[in-house]
Amino acid sequence: MIKRFHVLYVGQIELDNVGLEGTPANARRYSNERLSEVFGTARDVARAMDDLGYYALWTAEHHFQREGYECLPNLVQLGLWLATQTKRLKFGCAFNVLPMWHPIRLAEDYAMADIVTDGRVIMGVGRGYHSREVETFGAPLLDAEANREYFEEQLQLLLKCFNEDSFHFKGKYFECPQPVDYRGYRLKEITVVPRPKHLPVDIWMPIASGRTIDMMARYGLKAMVTLNGEKILDHVVREYRAACARHGRTKQLGEDMIWGAGLYLAASQEEAIRRVEPAHDERYKWFAPFGFVRYADDQGRTWGTPGAPSTIPSIREGARQKAWFCGTPTEVINGIRSIEAKYPGLEDFMIHWAEGLSPAEFKEQLRWFARDVMPAFGEAKLAAE
Repeated sequence: MIKRFHVLYVGQIELDNVGLEGTPANARRYSNERLSEVFGTARDVARAMDDLGYYALWTAEHHFQREGYECLPNLVQLGLWLATQTKRLKFGCAFNVLPMWHPIRLAEDYAMADIVTDGRVIMGVGRGYHSREVETFGAPLLDAEANREYFEEQLQLLLKCFNEDSFHFKGKYFECPQPVDYRGYRLKEITVVPRPKHLPVDIWMPIASGRTIDMMARYGLKAMVTLNGEKILDHVVREYRAACARHGRTKQLGEDMIWGAGLYLAASQEEAIRRVEPAHDERYKWFAPFGFVRYADDQGRTWGTPGAPSTIPSIREGARQKAWFCGTPTEVINGIRSIEAKYPGLEDFMIHWAEGLSPAEFKEQLRWFARDVMPAFGEAKLAAE
């Protein structure tokens, strides 16, 4: 039963000339002043969510984004600041791209944020998908096996930082501490100071592949799944539960998962589709080349694989696949409930902010959703209180 409502904001500025026939994604360039707008936007949306009873605002770490789509480079720092601008809203990291961090630095930054905000920053990690970012930071991405190996070793070190009073770690890429002389003795172990106040730390990660799912289950990570078609979503939910069971972690279907979808409220489904279509299409102009079209065709094949469609999807296809919900509040409620009913452990639903939608329009959508959709989920009201 859904109890908590979240929002995902990847950090786009207010884009102009959006839609399939608008400015090509690679041709967008903006001044530093425009690219810095995202901080004020995040603050304003966070304050609105705080007043409306939402649970958490999630943001995405990215770098070098002169195109204006993903302009937030440090999520822990952002969440710490936003906590000073709000009263109770939590701030999720979707995701700290671990290959671009030293795990000890990330552990220290998160621990400080956890302490001073009293648990309002949520940890999330990912492997990355922009070669411009990860490779520029000196970590592997194009070599997928090296990226996976590097990430897993970093995760092991991060968990030691959180969970052990003192430790020595030696892997292929990291040795902490180095065996050096210090103040008259040979250094054999270190203590991370501070460690988080709230232990164990819940760590979230996006599900990208079957191998990712097994690794997440092995280390006890929680899962986020966004903008997936209904068939792919069902496969992922069942695979995650099965992987957790293999590693001794019994869960209900949907437990410890956040399910995210796009949506737009209007007086009718046709009006909603018409109004959100340019923003939807702007999103996929940027993200489709990275493989972020997680729909299945009638034979169950994922888009982009041999025999399946490989084009930018339409909003109508997204609505048909239940990755997007467009229409009246009643239609949106019924759509969300149709997924909720399949997964008894599912407690978290996330609204994906379509990247071409203006902040003013999105905040109005949040207000409408809070007024006419959230009350239909009784447990969500209690969670907000």
